[in-house]
Amino acid sequence: MPEPTTASGVREVPQPRDEVWRALAVLEPYCAVCDVSYVVEAPGAPGVGTTFVCAPGRLDGDPPRPGAPLGEIVAWDPPRLVGTRLRLTPETWTTRIELSDTATGGTRVEMTITHEPAGGGRVVRRLQRGALRRLVQRTVDAELAKVPAHVARVET
Repeated sequence: MPEPTTASGVREVPQPRDEVWRALAVLEPYCAVCDVSYVVEAPGAPGVGTTFVCAPGRLDGDPPRPGAPLGEIVAWDPPRLVGTRLRLTPETWTTRIELSDTATGGTRVEMTITHEPAGGGRVVRRLQRGALRRLVQRTVDAELAKVPAHVARVET
């Protein structure tokens, strides 16, 4: 079984937690910050087990292309915790976002991303381990850098 690679990071923003929750945990049909469309599979309120398709670009009502990554909410505790798992062909990415209040009324955003390869030999995985660790950490850092832009979309 391939060994997962995990990285974490933290960012504080001045907005209150409920605003940050709406910005980061609610699956909008299109996210301009990430240039990604989400198609939720079932109607109703989201929660653990809710599935969605994640497609690059704006769909504008068109169905996602066949083979678009399938995601699932794996943790849901509003407005504190959301976790998603996104299955791609050669790998699975799990993202966990935990929100907590800061002493100044803002929000502390802690993000943990785990990458699990779907295959590959032990030697190949060992050779790629360092590069993969850096990739996952860069992904966390890039996603945390987008938090203010996500929050700004909710505020407008």
